[in-house]
Amino acid sequence: MRRVVEKLRRKQKSASTAKERLQLVLIHDRTDLSPGVMDDMRDEIIEVISRHIRVDRESVQIKVQQDGREQYLLAEIPILDANRRRSR
Repeated sequence: MRRVVEKLRRKQKSASTAKERLQLVLIHDRTDLSPGVMDDMRDEIIEVISRHIRVDRESVQIKVQQDGREQYLLAEIPILDANRRRSR
């Protein structure tokens, strides 16, 4: 019985993953933003914000999300030290 339950969970997980990937492809297709453009935007956003605060550059995530007909550019930018301004 456990095997059946585990197999069903795996199928649900892979179906969920496939659905998420398809949604990402559709969003990128609708926004006309290639992965190269997204990478360039990410680098530029990091550069500007890093002038003012220290951020974890490796953990920054930039993505496009759709909510109905609206599309949003979401940025998750971990701050390393919020109390200190970056020295110039």
